[in-house]
Amino acid sequence: MCGITGYCGPRPAAKVLLEGLKRLEYRGYDSAGICVAEEEGLRLIKREGKIRRLIEKVPTNIKGNTGIGHTRWATHGRVNDLNAHPHLDCSGNIALVHNGIIENYSGLKEKLESEGHVFLSETDSEVIVHLVEKFYQGSLEEAVKEALALLKGTYGIVCMHRDHPGLLIGARNGSPLVLGVGNGEMFLASDVTAIISYTKAVVYLEDGEVVTLTAAEYKTTDLSDREIEKKVEAVSWELEEIEKGGYSFFMEKEIFEQPEAIKRGVSGRIDLEQATAHLGGLNMSNRDLLNIERVRITAAGTSYYAGMVGAYLLESVARVPCTVELASELRYRNPIVERNTLHFAVSQSGETADTLYALRELQRKGATVLGICNVVGSSIARESDGGVYIHSGPEIAVASTKAFTSQITVFYLFAMLLGRMRHLSYEAGLELAHELQAIPTRVEQILAKQKSIKELAAKYAHYKNFLFLGRGINYPVAMEGALKLKEISYIHAEGYSAAEIKHGPIALINEETPSFFLVPDDGLKEKVISNMKEVKSRGGRILAVAVEGENSLNNIADDIIEIPKLKNGLFYPFLMVVPLQLFAYYCALDLGRDVDHPRNLAKSVTVE
Repeated sequence: MCGITGYCGPRPAAKVLLEGLKRLEYRGYDSAGICVAEEEGLRLIKREGKIRRLIEKVPTNIKGNTGIGHTRWATHGRVNDLNAHPHLDCSGNIALVHNGIIENYSGLKEKLESEGHVFLSETDSEVIVHLVEKFYQGSLEEAVKEALALLKGTYGIVCMHRDHPGLLIGARNGSPLVLGVGNGEMFLASDVTAIISYTKAVVYLEDGEVVTLTAAEYKTTDLSDREIEKKVEAVSWELEEIEKGGYSFFMEKEIFEQPEAIKRGVSGRIDLEQATAHLGGLNMSNRDLLNIERVRITAAGTSYYAGMVGAYLLESVARVPCTVELASELRYRNPIVERNTLHFAVSQSGETADTLYALRELQRKGATVLGICNVVGSSIARESDGGVYIHSGPEIAVASTKAFTSQITVFYLFAMLLGRMRHLSYEAGLELAHELQAIPTRVEQILAKQKSIKELAAKYAHYKNFLFLGRGINYPVAMEGALKLKEISYIHAEGYSAAEIKHGPIALINEETPSFFLVPDDGLKEKVISNMKEVKSRGGRILAVAVEGENSLNNIADDIIEIPKLKNGLFYPFLMVVPLQLFAYYCALDLGRDVDHPRNLAKSVTVE
């Protein structure tokens, strides 16, 4: 995996491909390459490292109006020029880019080598282009389909041939691929962000579909040559939304976009007259919702921690039992699907492979699965039985920030909806609604303290280990804070329930391991303060996020970040997570890290 671009039309292909790859940088990658069809043949250029190094290698006089490009995130083979995509066949006439993993590549490679094919890379992807070469008899489309029929695993591919310079073949199975329809030109990409500057008319390919395109037209079929009618959809994002807009990094921009993102998530979804919430797209009647006896949430990474917050909310507000499970574990656990149980699959991109496969496994067993995602037209959005878009706008930085607060916004709304259908009184529902509407202003107040948080980060960035500690609904926020710090600063950090510190982690306490405590003004505050004293008595250095005016911490914490006081303690996750995001961001800057593209990470994880 990671990013794919393809183009055929009147423009210089290299320029279009490189621009698209630049817009896909947020997905994370370790090498990049392009292949352009020139009159003399295919011109292949690829290079380890950042796209700027590839651009340096691309000659200004490169010609050709058809081409493919790729950014690679290594899964098979080392990071080097040879393993970068595109890959060529033995003749140098066929080029191919691939996202995904081919599980049976080893056996296919052995057979192809026995037939005389010579491989230049260590990748699983190169097998595909040699299979296309093997089956090619004049029709590139037929050769691609014959090759794909032998593959086991996931793929999003684009293929081209020297003898068909105005033709591209694309296909997907478990890895996203989108067609962009322009005026006398066509585009292929793994993500709409790569093509949004050229067209907002797109066609989302489904698994098992193959698209054959020229500059003037496209045709979509399945592997058995049955033609498929596809709907052209409009992308709602604007180009300005995927630009930095004056910020130094996308992550900084997205942290500061959170008040607006939360407003969008709430807009039109709160009914003050009925003190409840409306969530269009659930595809469930009031009777269906009332019959829910339990909720199960599956997700990965930051979305998993958002799901944990959601579980606390659903049990506290709606009094519905709820559990959260890592998507990567659920699929292989042979999950039990119970009657009257609603499942949520949560993913920012809507393409997270682990979560998508878990969704399919649950549906295979008869479960109703709703999606919570950000990207319209994504696989989870299309395959779920219903769901909710978080409307946070494009999230470009690899480390997720605004998606977390937007995802938990949806869970607050859903908990309010279920709660009002059960035991929650009108007055209690109205209080929740007003508190949620006020959150964007509270977040803005925290963002205004960026200077002091930046100074605090400079003070602590040299430490090698951190503990993040919270209780109750803020326990998953502590884990999310630890994840952010290690993702972008490469500082080792662990998140724990503050109550668990005495069950092992307290052995790590010393002056060189700061502990970051989350101290809300709720029923667990005194418990957290007791845990802080346990650390203090052992010589540990303590940072705290606490409500304004919490004087009891002055003699315990070494440094305090103050947040506004709330009426309802259930809403503190919104305010607790923002200082942790800023702290991680400024620590990473102080250490000279590439904040938007942390090493080894990819934004949309489309392989297992």
